[in-house]
Amino acid sequence: MSLPAQSDVAVIGGGIIGASTALFLARQGVSVTLCEKGRIGGEQSSRNWGWCRSMGRDAREIPLAVESLRLWQQMDALTGGQTGFVACGIVNLGASDRELAAQQTWLEAARRHQIATRELAAADIAALVPGSPRRWAGAVLTPGDGRAEPAAATEAIAAAAVRHGATVLTGCAVRGLDTVGGRVAGVITERGRLAAASVVLAGGAWSRLLCGNHGLDLPQLSVLGSVLRTAPLSGLPEISVGGPDFAFRKRRDGGYTVARRGASVTDITPDSFRLFGDFAPALIHDWRELRLRLGRRFITEWRIPRRFALDATTPFERMRVLDPAPVGRLLDAGRRNLVRAFPGFADMVVAETWAGLMDVTPDAVPVIGPAAVLPGLFLATGFSGHGFGIGPGAGRLMADLITGHAPLVDPAPFRLGRFRRSAALVRAG
Repeated sequence: MSLPAQSDVAVIGGGIIGASTALFLARQGVSVTLCEKGRIGGEQSSRNWGWCRSMGRDAREIPLAVESLRLWQQMDALTGGQTGFVACGIVNLGASDRELAAQQTWLEAARRHQIATRELAAADIAALVPGSPRRWAGAVLTPGDGRAEPAAATEAIAAAAVRHGATVLTGCAVRGLDTVGGRVAGVITERGRLAAASVVLAGGAWSRLLCGNHGLDLPQLSVLGSVLRTAPLSGLPEISVGGPDFAFRKRRDGGYTVARRGASVTDITPDSFRLFGDFAPALIHDWRELRLRLGRRFITEWRIPRRFALDATTPFERMRVLDPAPVGRLLDAGRRNLVRAFPGFADMVVAETWAGLMDVTPDAVPVIGPAAVLPGLFLATGFSGHGFGIGPGAGRLMADLITGHAPLVDPAPFRLGRFRRSAALVRAG
């Protein structure tokens, strides 16, 4: 498709958030152009576990997760495509009283949202999730949670947006924002200027870099997740399962997506030092799950200019798709842990491994809403590994905020100004 001269809204990023935003705007009759520097769903949107869950969400995210599940249930009909969504249920297994206590704390906070999560006694687990010789302390089950196929779902949503009138461009990097009189007036792409009254930045791990080039200090870092998929297997659970140190879900092709749960790699980069004060509380709270690493990525990000002109090649064109290498030792550990818990996986054949960079905020809750210091700019970023599951709801919420419709959920918990450095910018502006 060719770049139009003007749209009501320009969306930066062709992941599930950007695609969902474009779809729901187009369904409301808004002219929208989505620009993706690489391919639709090429980064984290196709590299996640494929879980669509309300269980275990931060209390601020629960209403959005609930609404997203309602949308997931309709998504094949809404898109006319195959997203692979199945309400298979998700169960979290607890190996200790400490884990069960944490689950109980979450249940107490979630009850007011009427989520159908329930506790399972040890005797009930074997019937629900057969094949494990391990004696679990307990578990929690959310029957309405489910799974979908990440790459297929994101592509289906983007294709539906086109059918509703959106323009979707791949291989078209947005170099930066076009501003007039202190407000956003469009975007500058590698193919030229696109005028737009509103711009949605759904750039995932790239969002901080684009914001920084316009003086907006977005507190966001990246965390690396590694995943594998198996060849088709039979006789194993249909339900998605999260254990203390493994996770799996069945795929549409009969194989399974498997990961080492509770262990993500955080590369130390220059931004780790710039944002240390913002992320220090999370580092202290989640230190058991983090694997800090100082390596090649520090040099790679050090070489990326923080400020750059928009009339020449930018970092967004030099790296079309973030394709980090998976961490083999974590995948090996996840596989061993899974086989110990469910011996039926012992004969699994690993068909593919991959990794993705998750855009993470200091409180692990996304930013969804306007950037007050740049009127006309809306942010949908920092989904902290939850973006696929709540992507449809986030896109619908963003469309509501832009068009002035009653928002799907209360957007206040997702405001940018909740962060100290962003609040200071708002006051200064």
